[in-house]
Amino acid sequence: MKKLLIANRGEIALRIIRTCKKMNIETVVIYSEADAQLPFVKEADVVHYIGPPPIAQSYLKMDDILQIAISEKVDAIHPGYGLLSENAQFAKKVEEAGMCFVGPDSSIIERMGDKIQARKTMIDAGVPVVPGQESESADVEAAIEFAKKVGYPIMLKASSGGGGVGMIRCDNEQALNQHFELTKKRSQTYFGSDDLFIEKYIPEARHIEVQIFGDHQGRVFHLFERNCSMQRRNQKVVEESPSPQLSDAAREHILAVAIQAATAVGYKNAGTIEMIVDANENAYFLEMNTRLQVEHPVTEMVTGVDLIEWQLLTANDEPLPITDQQQIRATGHAIEYRLYAEDPQTFFPSPGELTLFEYPTGEGVRVDEGYIEGNKVTPFYDPMIAKIIVHGDSRNDCLAKSQSVLEQTRVEGVKTNVPLFLSLLNREIFKQGTYHTQSLQHIVKGEN
Repeated sequence: MKKLLIANRGEIALRIIRTCKKMNIETVVIYSEADAQLPFVKEADVVHYIGPPPIAQSYLKMDDILQIAISEKVDAIHPGYGLLSENAQFAKKVEEAGMCFVGPDSSIIERMGDKIQARKTMIDAGVPVVPGQESESADVEAAIEFAKKVGYPIMLKASSGGGGVGMIRCDNEQALNQHFELTKKRSQTYFGSDDLFIEKYIPEARHIEVQIFGDHQGRVFHLFERNCSMQRRNQKVVEESPSPQLSDAAREHILAVAIQAATAVGYKNAGTIEMIVDANENAYFLEMNTRLQVEHPVTEMVTGVDLIEWQLLTANDEPLPITDQQQIRATGHAIEYRLYAEDPQTFFPSPGELTLFEYPTGEGVRVDEGYIEGNKVTPFYDPMIAKIIVHGDSRNDCLAKSQSVLEQTRVEGVKTNVPLFLSLLNREIFKQGTYHTQSLQHIVKGEN
């Protein structure tokens, strides 16, 4: 592989560029009008303007992206995460154009990207799943009838997409009526389909996911688990590995189930098996993300693996530097804090120019930045400025180091969630690692 187009933006595009430089791979990036001054545009070898700020007019223009890739004679396209990363149609177009899509085959993306099909596949493979529908909800009446069978609360989800934007919790029929059409519209806008799916909501659950990797020889490995339960609006803001307060037996079971799930579909390249774990440590398959995750750095920090390097090796049918699961070891503890330009109380975006952006560096500290001082955080995209990842010999060491790092992180020109992170570090529920998916909501409301 000599030349790669990155069909993404911000910190993940910059992250891919840096691994490509290490591997002597030339990079091509696309950028919208709003992103012209961002670091990923400055560091790429070749840049192409793709369109105005709205994603439908820029980063989602599949045919335009493919034409750029063809004109530049690239060997492969890396989709990053979000945007087109789980779009089976785009992956297939890349394959048909004779280029490599850095990720699983389009058939697997299609199969696992649809929540209904993914559920059926996992059930057939003997993997436990959260109670949910076996077909999409065509209308709100069908959704209401199903909700009556499983009982409220339920989660209303976009069948073809992931992330917080495509889901909402409904505690009663009134809420389901209120949110059904809105969720359909969001699903159509962000994922290209308005099909919805209902799943039973499990209260006070932990969101635990396993990083899996399939090589070109058909082997599947895990790189341990991450706890992603600290969420706002069903979107993760803090992630850590290993997961605190998880018994050895439960961890072993979760890792085994993840391997079982990935093996069942013949998975290749990087992916994630997401699970919901209840108060009794019963684990249920939630979904498979057929891409790299935002929180992949915590896994890299504890394992020492460059996951993007592994992605590129596998995509090029080159061998990984390991052949056996026992060769993957986890050391110490890592926590990722997603630094957002947002109000830490309301979580509303806070766009503006970064008049100051400073953060510490040193051993055990990694910052994956999407913006630098002087850049503007616009309202067109997710307002994540950077990811601050801290590694320590133990969780307590990691928490102490986090306190120091966050206190030295200075951002001016926009509001950020740094005060929220500092507050979390002084909360017993976070210090003890006993938090669940609703904990952050309770904390912000002053209930915890």
